[in-house]
Amino acid sequence: MYRTNTCGELRLADANREVTLAGWVSKIRRMGGMTFIDLRDRYGITQLSFNQEVNHDLCEQANKLGREWVIQVTGRVMERSSKNSNIPTGDIEIIVSELNVLNSSKTPPFTIETETDGGDELRMKYRYLDLRRNVVRKNLELRHRMAFETRSYLNEKNFMEVETPVLIGSTPEGARDFVVPSRMNQGEFYALPQSPQLFKQLLMVSGFDRYFQIVKCFRDEDLRADRQPEFTQIDCEMSFVDQNDVLNLFEGLTKHLFKTIKGVDIPDFPRISYADAMKFYGSDKPDTRFEMRFTEIKELTAGVGFGIFDSSEYVGAICAEGCASYTRKQVDELTDFVKRPQIGALGLIYVRYNEDGSIKSSVDKFYNEEILKKWLVKCNAKPGDLLLVLAGETEKTQKQLNELRLEMGTRLGLRDKENYKCLWVVDFPLLEKDEELGRFFAKHHPFTSPKAEDIALLDSDAGAVRANAYDLVINGVEIGGGSIRIHDSSLQKKMFTVLGFTDEQAEAQFGFLMKAFQYGAPPHGGIAFGLDRFVSIFAGLDSIRDTIAFPKNTAGRDVMIDAPSTVTIEQLDELGIMLKPAESN
Repeated sequence: MYRTNTCGELRLADANREVTLAGWVSKIRRMGGMTFIDLRDRYGITQLSFNQEVNHDLCEQANKLGREWVIQVTGRVMERSSKNSNIPTGDIEIIVSELNVLNSSKTPPFTIETETDGGDELRMKYRYLDLRRNVVRKNLELRHRMAFETRSYLNEKNFMEVETPVLIGSTPEGARDFVVPSRMNQGEFYALPQSPQLFKQLLMVSGFDRYFQIVKCFRDEDLRADRQPEFTQIDCEMSFVDQNDVLNLFEGLTKHLFKTIKGVDIPDFPRISYADAMKFYGSDKPDTRFEMRFTEIKELTAGVGFGIFDSSEYVGAICAEGCASYTRKQVDELTDFVKRPQIGALGLIYVRYNEDGSIKSSVDKFYNEEILKKWLVKCNAKPGDLLLVLAGETEKTQKQLNELRLEMGTRLGLRDKENYKCLWVVDFPLLEKDEELGRFFAKHHPFTSPKAEDIALLDSDAGAVRANAYDLVINGVEIGGGSIRIHDSSLQKKMFTVLGFTDEQAEAQFGFLMKAFQYGAPPHGGIAFGLDRFVSIFAGLDSIRDTIAFPKNTAGRDVMIDAPSTVTIEQLDELGIMLKPAESN
């Protein structure tokens, strides 16, 4: 037996027991005639003690060990004279009587500690070492617990876990597919699924009225902190439900996870329409941990000859509580922030409502104190507050104001990662129009049901149609989204027409689904949560990368195994793929 106990379980109650442990050498400390070793495994750290006077040869053997060597020790559990309150095993140590080296190790390229000296790229290259770090391992343990609790909750709600295919057909709608050439059908390609959408709808037609799957999905997208080319969804579908049924059940799942994993009771989730989310926050994933909602003041700015406001479609303000004391330097920093290319504002207007009731602004030349006071009143400002104002085209300016709002929330310490604010955003637009192409695209996907009261608008004003679609947002992060689906084949056909599909195109891509709907499709709807993002919220991380065992970098590469990589000409020949002459050199 390699071990009788793990390195994280022994306590004072185990004193005088003889035990055998196995693990990795984390630290070695030599103090006179004593040598102390921190032995680490997945479960924790236990201190080993070697006394040169008691056993000279054993102590010399311990002194020859290096970091990350794999060893086995046998010894007696004793109370430590110098306790370590930072670890659960800090009250005891092992007085070692036998030491076996199971494997030596090269000196690792970075320290395996909470604050490692390895940069991101180095850690990803040696990810198997990075995973030994306690902080990274804890993220994966958290991920395991969340997946386990999700399965437990859904099982109790009569959901059945069903695996759907990984090699499917490509569809041009949505994000780019990863394509896979077929050797047996040369010239044809599979695609890796962006989601199991079509198959879970077919499962509803099949009578599996409650389906779920914790499933890998793939999108060939440009990457950022919350995106990876392969990601994991908690994917769910239900039959004989309306929107409230879905929201209530998965609000329950979210509360269950917060309670069982974090020990936090979350109140009922507010519901906000997409239109109001954009009006008050400039985002369809608003961070509601703090107020600072937008106030439109366009009607209070006209008629004084200030060209910027007069020519703008939208003038919006946020009220930063207690910030009238901001210095000119601080305001200039905010101005530079909104003028960054990623945000694109031309400038920033401010109004200081000083503690003594006086008002000072960057547009005093155009607006007297009486007019500025009206702005302040409309924005519910109090003495000591600061108004920040942007102007321009409505949608663009609202997005800029959202970035400014989030920046102020960060500067004022209002975005506490342990303060969880959940909400549903509902009533999304069904369609969005690409003006260059002159056609509509599905905001969610082509199988999303329009609201019953808006169906008639598909012929007259398709852009105004609202969808039975919904997103779960936590602390300004979209955790999941879904919709009630179209289950009527004639309405689905109408949707394809509005999206610009010919009958032939619709049949070629989705004919199997349309045909299935003709055999008694029930009303159904579903949702998918991004497990990686969900775990990152619980772990307090800004990136999803450390919630994934073996992630890709921002270029979509796995630097550990050097993927993607080239393949041989022989492999391409088998697939019937020919390179251009210039590419084969």
